Amino acid sequence: MKNEIIKNNPLLCDIETGVCETADESSNTSTKSKVGSKEKSLKLIYYTDPICSSCWGIEPQLRKLKLEYGNALEIEYRMGGLLPDWSYNSGGIGKPSDVASHWDEVSVHYDMPIDGDLWLEDPLDSSYPPSIAFKAAQLQDEEKAQWFMRVMRELVFLKKKNIAKWEHMSLAAKLVGLDVEQLKTDVEGRAKEMFEDDLKLGRELGVRGFPTLFFIDETENKETVYGTRPYAFYEMAILKLNPNAIKSEYSKNWEFLFSIYPSLTAKEYSELSGTPRNESEAFLNELSAQGTLDKWTTKNGSMWTIKEQ
Repeated sequence: MKNEIIKNNPLLCDIETGVCETADESSNTSTKSKVGSKEKSLKLIYYTDPICSSCWGIEPQLRKLKLEYGNALEIEYRMGGLLPDWSYNSGGIGKPSDVASHWDEVSVHYDMPIDGDLWLEDPLDSSYPPSIAFKAAQLQDEEKAQWFMRVMRELVFLKKKNIAKWEHMSLAAKLVGLDVEQLKTDVEGRAKEMFEDDLKLGRELGVRGFPTLFFIDETENKETVYGTRPYAFYEMAILKLNPNAIKSEYSKNWEFLFSIYPSLTAKEYSELSGTPRNESEAFLNELSAQGTLDKWTTKNGSMWTIKEQ
C-alpha cells in the first residue's frame, strides 16, 4: 500500500530510493544536451523542484560537489514540475495534509530539517509558480538564481512559507539581490516558456522523479545518478567520465564554509568540514551561544546562519 501511495502522489517520496516520483511514466533515455563550457570538461544537468524533499536531502552532497569539482563541472539546473496541481492524477493524490507526516519522516531520514506542518497550515496548490520564478531568476544571474532556490527551500522546508505566493518569492528574490520588478515581469512572460522547455527536455531525457542528475562529457557519454545518494556516487560518476578530473582542495574552517554558504545545517557542516555529525551540531551550537551564528530551530532540526552585523 505504501509503494502504491508513493507512485500516486509525487510529494510522497520513496525514502529507500531517495526519489520523488512524477506521475508521468513515459521515458526516453536519449540525451541531446552538450557540454556548453569550453573550460569545463563535464556538464551536470540537475533535474529538481523547489518543494522536492529528496532534493533538500541532497543539498549537503551537492554543496560539497561544487566545492570539490566546481572547476570541472558546469551545473545546469532544470525544473521538473513535481506538483502541477492537486487534481491532475484523478483520485490518486489525496490532499495536502497527507504530506505533512511524510515530510517529517523524510526529515529524520535525510537528517535535514523539514517541518511538515506547512501542509496543515498553508499548503501549496502547485510547485509551478516557484519553478517559473527560478527560471526568471536565471535570466538575471545564474549564481543568484541558485541562491534564490536555496532561500526558497529554506522558506518552505524550515519556515513553513507557501512559496507559491508572490510575497514569499519576492522576499527570497530581494534577499539574494535580484531585481524584483524584473523578476515579476519575466515570471509573467519569458520564464513560462523556459519552464515548458525544461519539462519538454525532461520528458526527452526520461526524467520520472527528483533528484535526477545527468553527468555528460564532451562526446555525450552520460552517467546518471537517480535519487539521493551518498557523496561517493556523484564523485564516481564524474571520475568515470573524466578520470583526470582534479578535485579542488578547500578550507574546512567554519569561517570559510560560511563565507561560501551563508546558511548550513548540521548535516551540511558535517559533510563539508569532515566533522563527525554529533560534533558538528555541538560546535555550531557553541558558535550560536557565543553570538557568532544565528540559529533557526524547527521541530525536526536546525539551521545556522552568519549573524547579521
